[in-house]
Amino acid sequence: MDPVRNPYAPGAGSPPPELAGRADVLATGTTALQRVALGRATQSLILVGLRGVGKTVLLNRLNEVADAHTFKSAFIEAHEGRRLPELIAPSLRTILLSLSAIESGKELARRGLRGLKGFLSGLEFSVGGDDGLSLGINAEAGLADSGNIEADLPELILAIAEAAKAAGKPVAIFLDEMQYLEEREFSALIMAVHRVNQRSLPLILVGAGLPQIRALAGNSKSYAERLFRYPEIGALSHDDAVAAIVRPAADEGVTFSDAAVERVIADTEKYPYFLQQWGYEAWNAAESDHIDFDVIERAGVAAVRELDQSFFRVRFDRCTPAEKRYMRALAEMGRGTHRSGDIADKLKLKVASVAPTRNALIKKGMIYSPAHGDTAFTVPLFDAYMRREMPVLPGAAAAD
Repeated sequence: MDPVRNPYAPGAGSPPPELAGRADVLATGTTALQRVALGRATQSLILVGLRGVGKTVLLNRLNEVADAHTFKSAFIEAHEGRRLPELIAPSLRTILLSLSAIESGKELARRGLRGLKGFLSGLEFSVGGDDGLSLGINAEAGLADSGNIEADLPELILAIAEAAKAAGKPVAIFLDEMQYLEEREFSALIMAVHRVNQRSLPLILVGAGLPQIRALAGNSKSYAERLFRYPEIGALSHDDAVAAIVRPAADEGVTFSDAAVERVIADTEKYPYFLQQWGYEAWNAAESDHIDFDVIERAGVAAVRELDQSFFRVRFDRCTPAEKRYMRALAEMGRGTHRSGDIADKLKLKVASVAPTRNALIKKGMIYSPAHGDTAFTVPLFDAYMRREMPVLPGAAAAD
C-alpha cells in the first residue's frame, strides 16, 4: 500500500496514531497539573517503565496539557555523562525571563535570575560564554551559590516557584531519562520538590525513567516515596494492543484478519514501540486493503531486521566486550528476571568478580534489579536479540 499514507509511527518518542491503554495515566497527570494550577497540594509524578512503553510520549502529552493550562514549562532529557546544571539551566532561564515579563512577578523573577547566576558560578560550572546564558545580571550573594547542589538547587527552584506564584503562572518541569542523574543530583531535585510542597507553591516535577529510578529515589531521600507518585507504564492489555494495531488502519479503510492481529500481539508482547514497528512494516508489505497472516509473517521479518539494525544495536554497541558477555549470559537464561548468582555461574565466574560489569550495565540503562540480587533487561525482547547477535555464549573470561 501507499507508504505515504502509512499511519503507524515507530520511533523514539513519536506519538502513535492511537494512544491506547494510557487514559488512567493521562488522567492522573492532568489532575495533578490542574491542582497545581489552582494552588492545591499535589504529588509530583515519575513515570516508571521499560524501554519502548511510551513514557516519552506520555510526558509530551502532559506537557501539552500544561501548556493548555498556561503553565510555564520546560522539557529536559537527561543524558549519560552530562550534569544536571548543564541540562536544566537554559530552561530555567527561559522560564524566569518569561515570568519577569509579568509585572506582578518581575521582582521575584529577577531574583530567581540572580540565583541562577549564582547557582552556576557556585558550582564553577559553565555552559559557554557568560555561563552560556547571557543573563545580563549579577548574582545575589548567598542565594544558591554555595557550590553544593543539594543546598543550591532547592533554593533556586524555591525562588522560581515564588516568582511563579507572584506572577500567577504555575511552572511544570518535565524531565525524561531520570535514571541518568547522579545520586546527588536526584537528591537535590527531591529536596527541591519537598521545599516547594512545604510552601504550597505552584511548581510540579513530572519525570520518567527506567525501573531502577525507584531505588535511586529511595536511596537519595527516605521521604521520596511520599513526595511522588510512580505510575507504572508497562505492556498494553490485549484489548488495548488490538486497538493500537487495528484502529489506525481502520481509519484508512484497511482491515486485519484476526489471525494476523494475534500474530502481531504474540510477536510484540504488546509493547507499544514494537506494535508500531510491526504495524508500519505490515502496511508497507500489504498489496491490498486487507492484511492477513501471510503479510504479517513477511512484516515480522522486516520488523526484526529494522529493530536489530537500529533500536537494539545502538544499545548493544555502547557496551564493552565484558558487558556483552554478561548480557549474553542473561539472555541464555530466557525471558524475565534471573538471579545474579545464576548469571555469574553461566559465565563460570564469582558474583563479586562480575559485580562491576553488572553495575556498569545498570548505569547505562541496559539492565535493572527488580529486587535485591535479581537482574532483568530494561529493553523488551532484548534477550532474543542477544541470541541472534551472539549465537553462542562466549567462553568465560574476566570482566573488563
